[in-house]
Amino acid sequence: MHTLSRRSLLGGLACVAASRPLAAATEKLSVEVGDGRVALSRYASAHAGKRPAVLLLHGSRGFDLRLPAYERYANALTADGIDAYLVRYYTPADEHAFETLHTRESREAYETGRFEAWAGRVSSVLTAVLAGADSSGRIGLLGFSLGGYVAAAAAARDARVSALAVLYGGMPEKIAPDVKHLPPLIELHGEADRNVPLASGEALVKLGKAVGAPAEFVKYPGKAHGFDFADNDPMTADAISRVIGFFQSRLTAA
Repeated sequence: MHTLSRRSLLGGLACVAASRPLAAATEKLSVEVGDGRVALSRYASAHAGKRPAVLLLHGSRGFDLRLPAYERYANALTADGIDAYLVRYYTPADEHAFETLHTRESREAYETGRFEAWAGRVSSVLTAVLAGADSSGRIGLLGFSLGGYVAAAAAARDARVSALAVLYGGMPEKIAPDVKHLPPLIELHGEADRNVPLASGEALVKLGKAVGAPAEFVKYPGKAHGFDFADNDPMTADAISRVIGFFQSRLTAA
């Protein structure tokens, strides 16, 4: 059985933007799985009782490079009564591989061979979170870029996922033909994205509808990849609001 292990408890987080909600306390945890430990950062809501949760999955460069941007989502979730977990789904071998892969083609080839394993690691974390005493039994996935592909793959293989939100991602091509199920989903994508084509997001939404899932596609005219990481762009607030509203409606409804 996969269980959460505590490593340390932090009293709070530094404020990174005047407009962000008050930072939640952060707890460092880990889940032991077959191919090694998965490290987590838990942002617990102050709301009492059993609560839903959302697992956040990072882009190809991990969380640390743009941690404040990811924390904006985590803190908005906790303010709305939803626990948030930043899931570091890479293994040490993955981190080493990315240090040696210097072309886009080589990175994409490596990622293609890892989606199933990464999705499995996410499912193991999901098992541990759902087993927590404060879990309501409802959990969502929020993936960014590469993490969006991992989230989509995990949601397709794990029916316990109640909601899926993807930022400028899609479904891995090798997995898409075998998908028979997806939860309710929302995809947000900049129309000027040169890293992940708009068509990838459109294809994920089309696939969701094809397997009977409520699916929404939100396009942002003129916006590039990672547009929601900008500190002062009104579209950052719009994206966060849409994502939080989506999870609120799908995870907290009676």
